[in-house]
Amino acid sequence: MKNETENLPDNLQGERRKVAALLAKAELQELASFWSNQSEQPQVDVLRGPETGLVMVRGRIGGGGAPFNLGETTVTRATVRVSSGASGGTSSEGSVGHSYALGRDHEKARLAAIADALWQAPQSREIVERDLLQKIARRLDARATQRRREAAATKVDFFTMVRGDD
Repeated sequence: MKNETENLPDNLQGERRKVAALLAKAELQELASFWSNQSEQPQVDVLRGPETGLVMVRGRIGGGGAPFNLGETTVTRATVRVSSGASGGTSSEGSVGHSYALGRDHEKARLAAIADALWQAPQSREIVERDLLQKIARRLDARATQRRREAAATKVDFFTMVRGDD
């Protein structure tokens, strides 16, 4: 079986990792809104899943110490093939999209896999970036900014006062 990333130029391999990370952090509402707003929805064939399982989460003390098994978490994955044309196509044409998401939300995993497949197709990449990925990134940036503000509000400045010569 051919590796799906072979269809992407080398300069897009790193970008696809960023896309996958954003899609994993997407909310179901964002993905569903994006998909329902598509004027021409291509045919989607589910190749695997969505299916839920457990993965071992590993941690490190202090961020650099020896790794240890922290515990297990639930993850849902899906793989779909999106036809190359809006009018459909054979199941052997088109892009294959994958997704992994924390939790048990099968619809989120399926929609994220569809978005991944659409991003890989040159004719729909710009639409996915503009209508979905940029919105997710803005929401995540706003959340991070809010957290920084909240943390800054609790900052305590310690200083030493000189009392004079005793």
